Amino acid sequence: MTERVVRVQNRAGIHARPSALLVQTTKDFQCTIYLEKDGDRVNGKSIMGIITLGAAYGTEIKITAEGPDEQAAVDALVKLFDSKFEEE
Repeated sequence: MTERVVRVQNRAGIHARPSALLVQTTKDFQCTIYLEKDGDRVNGKSIMGIITLGAAYGTEIKITAEGPDEQAAVDALVKLFDSKFEEE
């Protein structure tokens, strides 16, 4: 299992567009992926789950992946967070 904590850096937070980018990225990986905020854990391949996290600017999110390509999946998601979902 690979875990990493990231912080939402884009001012608008995780709304529909960033959620879609996350799901689009996760669908290419075989491993199971979860995003967790304040004890709420959702499937990283579910756009509705991600949106319901309500992750605003500055929120910490824990990414957890388990499976054959878990490290690559976590790295790809961290890259999205670091790039502010290409919004800024």
